[in-house]
Amino acid sequence: MRTGRTDPREAAELVAVNALSFIASDPERLGLFLAETGLGPQNLRNAASDPHFLAGVLDFVMRDDAMVQTFAEASELTITAISGARELLGGGDWERDVP
Repeated sequence: MRTGRTDPREAAELVAVNALSFIASDPERLGLFLAETGLGPQNLRNAASDPHFLAGVLDFVMRDDAMVQTFAEASELTITAISGARELLGGGDWERDVP
């Protein structure tokens, strides 16, 4: 039986998945994200199950003031909530492996 409470980590992951959808909704933003991560569109679904990757998604959104503001408005979240989700996902800084 659910009491209406949400697991904070699950909520943070949902914020990050929504951020990934936000990124994917704009071809220019998506292109930049894919170029920086080294992923292809076919890899995003698998990568989205990795909390470290999800933290990196939020890092990508938060590094640009205009982008995080637009995402906050679109998702009806505060920037503080987005930042809190990033902290909950932890894992330090995410970067793709460079050969």
